[in-house]
Amino acid sequence: MHNYHIVIVDDEKANLEPLEKILKADGARVVVFQDPREVVPYVQRNRVDVLLSDFRMGGMNGLEVLQSVKAIDNAVEVILITAYGTVELAVEAMKNGAYDFITKPLQRVQVLKAVHKALEKKRLLSENLSLREALRTQFKDGEKSLVAESATSRQLLELAAQAASSRATVLIEGESGTGKGVLAQYLHEASPQAQGLFVKINCTSIPENLLEAELFGYESGAFTGATRTKKGRVELAQDGTLFLDEIGIAPLALQAKLLRFVQEGEFERLGSNVTRKVVTRVISATNTDLKEAVRRGAFREDLYYRLNVIQMRMPPLRERAEDIPSLVQYFMQASAKKNGREIPVVTPDAASALSAYSWPGNIRELENLMERLVVLNRSGKVQREDLPAELGQSKARDSIIVPLGTPLREIEKMVMDHTIAAAKGDKRLAARLLGVHPRTIYRHLGQDAQRPLAPVVPTEEVGVLDAAKDTAREEEPEIQH
Repeated sequence: MHNYHIVIVDDEKANLEPLEKILKADGARVVVFQDPREVVPYVQRNRVDVLLSDFRMGGMNGLEVLQSVKAIDNAVEVILITAYGTVELAVEAMKNGAYDFITKPLQRVQVLKAVHKALEKKRLLSENLSLREALRTQFKDGEKSLVAESATSRQLLELAAQAASSRATVLIEGESGTGKGVLAQYLHEASPQAQGLFVKINCTSIPENLLEAELFGYESGAFTGATRTKKGRVELAQDGTLFLDEIGIAPLALQAKLLRFVQEGEFERLGSNVTRKVVTRVISATNTDLKEAVRRGAFREDLYYRLNVIQMRMPPLRERAEDIPSLVQYFMQASAKKNGREIPVVTPDAASALSAYSWPGNIRELENLMERLVVLNRSGKVQREDLPAELGQSKARDSIIVPLGTPLREIEKMVMDHTIAAAKGDKRLAARLLGVHPRTIYRHLGQDAQRPLAPVVPTEEVGVLDAAKDTAREEEPEIQH
């Protein structure tokens, strides 16, 4: 038995009654509407957990109901019911914020499974929000925060929360501009070392011959120009966190000294034979493949394993598109405050283009664009034509074109690759869109994890494909259309 509030809307009373009975038996507080236009005023006045809406209705269709409800309360999870279970409809519904769709004839198990999964998502989002708020309160004004709307980001933040309470070394991997430094600071601020300093050294910004001196410090006269004694970054990080950014380019000679420091906490300043000891937590980040660097002999294997006690991967923005709307709002607010501007409204068309873009520069590119849009905006709105050409022309890929004569095996790979991309890496959604068991997607990725996406070949001769289903539904339909 569950305790939740669900609204059902269907213009046919014969469909409402069995759904109401099933969900009340599950412990839900159920409210039903035959007129979809009555749903929006109700949601405005009441807290609703899940909305179950038919797609084909008079007055408003399910997609219009979805969009209207989400505009009022984005926390409502919407499940659409349709007798027209096409890929196009599913993709359109998911793009507009639907949690799931179920097809007629309905089955009791099918309905309850979809509703319970939607409730589980709400629970996880609520816990995630509490976690983010708890972490955010530990930050000073003006510092960046993590956004975790996507499943990938939520999993990463949960791992960070677990890792933060320890002193174990952490290696953060990811492309440039993905926010590795922000994650490192989260780990510090949520850790027992939060009262100490968060000391960062970027190995790419300091000349190689000065990197050791900057890291470990030096005595007066240690080298030409060393007119006074200076503490290194490691000493400043006493009882705090030392963040080694872009560790992959550290010279081999320095790596040996780093290994000793990470293992023992011991080091000597340049020009001194006095061994010093520091207690600090070490977090490293890299945008290079350290395993490959180890194989090439460019990075010490023993140091790699010392730094890689806990491994985290910051996903590129293209793999966490669900985070983009929140990031857009966050960076716009920050830019407006910084530059004394009003926050413009992003139109749905522009928002769609922002979410569809691949963001090769990742979060850094998004942040810079949001500041430009805020500073240069005059109309109070951000429209598609206000975006750079490469964004304004971006569109989600809902279809592919296949030339006649393409081998079926290649077609199958192409369809799977592009469906997984359209589902933004959500393997279960991709399986649902294709009508196959999720194991089929996992097997496909396991066989071809290193293979790039099959190219889309433009042609006028279009083939239409239907993916074969792995499993058939065995339950008897309990609700008929």
